[in-house]
Amino acid sequence: MEEKLSSYLLALRPWSLSASLIPTLLGCALAVKLPIEKGQFSWIILFVTLLTVISVHCAGNVVNTYYDYVLGIDTSRRSDDRTLVDHILSESELVSLGVMLYLVSSAGFILLSYISPAKMEHLAAVFFCGLSSSFLYSGCLGLKYTALGDVLILMIFGPITVLFAFMSQTGRWEWATICYALPVALNTEAILHSNNTRDLESDRQVGIVTVAILLGQSYSHVYYAFLLFIPYIVFVVWGMNHSYYYLLPLVTLKSAFSIEKQFRCPDKIHLVPKLTAKLNLYFGFLYVVAVTLA
Repeated sequence: MEEKLSSYLLALRPWSLSASLIPTLLGCALAVKLPIEKGQFSWIILFVTLLTVISVHCAGNVVNTYYDYVLGIDTSRRSDDRTLVDHILSESELVSLGVMLYLVSSAGFILLSYISPAKMEHLAAVFFCGLSSSFLYSGCLGLKYTALGDVLILMIFGPITVLFAFMSQTGRWEWATICYALPVALNTEAILHSNNTRDLESDRQVGIVTVAILLGQSYSHVYYAFLLFIPYIVFVVWGMNHSYYYLLPLVTLKSAFSIEKQFRCPDKIHLVPKLTAKLNLYFGFLYVVAVTLA
């Protein structure tokens, strides 16, 4: 039983969950700092929002694993996710896990619609945008296979999630949250791009089109460096013009340079996606602290 539970946990790709955790916390931090017309910050709403967002993210990971396997993209010789190729879980078990996660996220949304000051139709518009995107990324339209997955990741794990968390707390739209979401969105896209660059040749062989394939190895490195370091430049500008607290994420700059160096090494690039995800967690947490204190 314990072994089966660990298998289900592995299928969720827990190392990637900072991509949804950080923008959710950022949205809630902005709700504390920006003027609220009515009501106060709610820890219950924060918990339910986290449950809802992370469930959608996990469901998207499961859908991605399933379709990569069914379409023949993941094989025993070429796969970073071993859930299906090594028969850790069966296809039916993975499908059941995905359905359960979507049900959990839907239950979280229903509860949130009752306890949040936001209008249900506004909350629903943002929620179903994220829910459908988690499926369309690799299922149905398969946007990740036509170089559109990067655009989706930039939108979902940035402006959409931050706005959803902010609106859950405050009950209103605030487009200024998009500006605050951009550093997180770029850093999260760096995780996906490093993964796609690592798999560039194998993806090309099976007919997938990604931004990494379109750019090629050299320009993919330039794009990765852009995604990794532009947020730090933004924080320096904000720190100099608004509050020195925005310089807090610069603590992780040394690690960013180290990871970028490994990205350029063919024998070390396989380590980069998880290292970038780890950086995303620390970078994002310090950013949330900075917003809270600024």
